Amino acid sequence: MTRLSFDTRSIRAISLDLDDTLWPVVPTIVRAEEQLRRWLALHAPATATLAGQGSASKAAREAVLARYPDKLHDFSHLRRESIRHLLTLAGDDPALAEPAFDEFFAWRQKVDLYPDALPALQLLAAKYPIVALTNGNADVARVGLSPYFAGAISARQFGMAKPAPAIYAAVAEHVGVPMEAVLHVGDDPELDVAGALAAGQQAAWVNREARDWPMQLATPTLQVRDMTELARLLLA
Repeated sequence: MTRLSFDTRSIRAISLDLDDTLWPVVPTIVRAEEQLRRWLALHAPATATLAGQGSASKAAREAVLARYPDKLHDFSHLRRESIRHLLTLAGDDPALAEPAFDEFFAWRQKVDLYPDALPALQLLAAKYPIVALTNGNADVARVGLSPYFAGAISARQFGMAKPAPAIYAAVAEHVGVPMEAVLHVGDDPELDVAGALAAGQQAAWVNREARDWPMQLATPTLQVRDMTELARLLLA
């Protein structure tokens, strides 16, 4: 479903999803959670034992979601408060939630880029201003990719998440171009593609796993296998 007929001259800026677009997110989170468990085992062993019970961790997440319905866009807040909830239940010092989260967050930034990600970023950044646009809590500076980005907008900082139209509009405003001149690139059909199209931008679907497009959603401007193909199409 790659489309070649669109005019690349209409693209003046790119907004770019991070998790599962530039790197696989599940291995990153699994590794960060393992390091968090190791930290808790040293500093709050009762909490580490409790956290090792899947039911307790799930209950903590559910309790935090119910308590902070206005923070569903802020994964950092939800993670920190889930840790605090477990610490309190285990009888440990709830103030340990801050350093415990810091440990998790540091490891959350240790990502393994897809092989095509960095070469494509280098090529695309030479032509377009690129803005990171993520619902997650990855930090392009701490990941080591800030030289290729003209800015970064996260749901946590902005106060709302994709597919809210306002967060896409913030990208266009940041780089000073019309909405239709922004190409949003991401892996999620609903959050990245349908959301960007509904907001008035163009959208490229990075379909690494050769999934079928959900036909109930508007067709993406482009579908590409990876970032290498995206760069080739945009820079041709």
